[in-house]
Amino acid sequence: MAGAEGGPIRTAALVAIIALAAWFGISASHDFSKERIAANRRARLIASLNSVLDPALRERDLATVRIGVTDKELLGNEPIDVYVAEDRDTPVAAVFATAETQGYNSTIHLLIGVSRDGVLTGVRAVSHRETPGLGDAIDIQKSKWITQFDGKSLDVPDRSLWLVDKDDGKFDSITGATVTSRGVVKGVKNALLYFESHRDELFTAAAAARSHDDAEQ
Repeated sequence: MAGAEGGPIRTAALVAIIALAAWFGISASHDFSKERIAANRRARLIASLNSVLDPALRERDLATVRIGVTDKELLGNEPIDVYVAEDRDTPVAAVFATAETQGYNSTIHLLIGVSRDGVLTGVRAVSHRETPGLGDAIDIQKSKWITQFDGKSLDVPDRSLWLVDKDDGKFDSITGATVTSRGVVKGVKNALLYFESHRDELFTAAAAARSHDDAEQ
């Protein structure tokens, strides 16, 4: 009788052990998945940031510090992230991810890279709903139109000429998509204006954030 009574107890204990092991397995798998998802997101972010950085910087082991900023007049209605890229604790560039501007159909979101001297190193349209075959030419996969901003600044051309050619400016407009073109030109110029006014603040905030992180490690 004693043996018969002990069987169910041992069985219940075994089931509990199996359930506990399964729980730990699921938990570990979940943690691993979270780490892998985070790693994948960071890889995509780095790839995105690299796409608008100076090619000379893309192979360096740069540190990036994320700064949240808000400026409804220049950057759009939503807070955005500005990533300050540092090389050996020295700021070398900033990437606006992502600045808003108004297109023909809806809001266009731009990824904008700027050197520490205020020169554009790259611009990409990362989200838009512009007309296929017309306004979607702002997409780098559709045309090279957006590369005309590379190397430009508020001084080259003069900021008064930051307009599309149809408005007597220095930037080509997309045939059949003048409104879209105007929106992108305005959005990029506004990001440069923000950077010009807040560059020291961004770099100081990045240095403070880095020092805080170093102190916690």
